[in-house]
Amino acid sequence: MSDRVDFPDDRTGDRRTITSGFFEQEVYLSSEETAAFLHELAEQLEAGSSFTISASEWEIPFEYDDPIEVEIEFGDQRDRELEVELEFTAPAGGEDLSVR
Repeated sequence: MSDRVDFPDDRTGDRRTITSGFFEQEVYLSSEETAAFLHELAEQLEAGSSFTISASEWEIPFEYDDPIEVEIEFGDQRDRELEVELEFTAPAGGEDLSVR
């Protein structure tokens, strides 16, 4: 099973791999596309501690540790809106730790 979670607009071609810096992209999906994306993500969460989120022009491979932060936000100031945000945190240090 691949650890890749593709956005529905995914096409083959050269992708930029993002491993540092800042990147943000908002996409608008149908209910069916959103459900498919979340199912793929859920499968990767059950399978292990890494996945790759990708679209046609970029990909972000990511390793994470538990816990995963789930933030629920509701507002009805202008429009009624419900936001569900997942935040994954990379494993804490230790990778370059050694004993000599």
